[in-house]
Amino acid sequence: MTDAAEELDSERALDAEVEFVLTMGGLALRLAGATLVTHEKIPVPRFNFVWARGVGAERQTSFFERALDHYFQRALRPTFRVPLPVEGHLDRGLRRLGFSLRPEPLTLLLERAQTVREPEEAAEVSQATASDLDAVAGFWTSAKERPEFRTALDIAWHHPNPDEELVPLLARLEGEPASAAVLYRHGSAAGIHLVATHLSARGRGAASDIVRYALRERPLRSAARFSIFADSPRLESRLVKLGFTPVRSFAVYDLPESAELAIPPPGPPTPPRWRPPR
Repeated sequence: MTDAAEELDSERALDAEVEFVLTMGGLALRLAGATLVTHEKIPVPRFNFVWARGVGAERQTSFFERALDHYFQRALRPTFRVPLPVEGHLDRGLRRLGFSLRPEPLTLLLERAQTVREPEEAAEVSQATASDLDAVAGFWTSAKERPEFRTALDIAWHHPNPDEELVPLLARLEGEPASAAVLYRHGSAAGIHLVATHLSARGRGAASDIVRYALRERPLRSAARFSIFADSPRLESRLVKLGFTPVRSFAVYDLPESAELAIPPPGPPTPPRWRPPR
């Protein structure tokens, strides 16, 4: 695949990541240089983040004020996803506002044309059914957010908008639910989202089995190249073995729970940086 085609597939995958939050009941606000992805009723970082695609040093103050005001008015704590390498002024600005850099980057991986054959799965993987909805929703949310998440998942699953599909997957070990994921396609881009495993089942390969199932069985009705995110080198290495290749990496900045949801004062007054024409 050419570099141009890889770049196009990467952009489609990033757009589909936003569309996934939208179909789950969220919203997105475009600012110059960034997209603010928001879900007021599911206040978790996975559904509340800023794609900072490119913000100039002389415009970052107004950008941060508008972005944070958007989230803080809703009592939400967003994360910022910034392409690597991070420009110095953005790193300094985010740290000044109280954000901390995660130790590991977030990496976007795309499915390779030739996947690596691996041993047969230990888990029994299948598409979830309507009767599995409560079990599936329980993988990703606490009791507080679960009713909203369950309803959003049900609507997107059974009543998709044109040119999109959503299919939940469930892996069982010894007959019990062990791992789950959501496949979501928007247009020609498909993502494997929210891969999660119960604590008691970790280390037994159920999550990997779900990914292998998606690549082999192609549960979505329309053909699309799969993408997936990794938040650690260990997970990235595992996904490469399963048939993916890394294409983009992002630094992720979090706001600690102890931080107040307020923008700090700008400091002492300074002379204007520009003057209107006479």
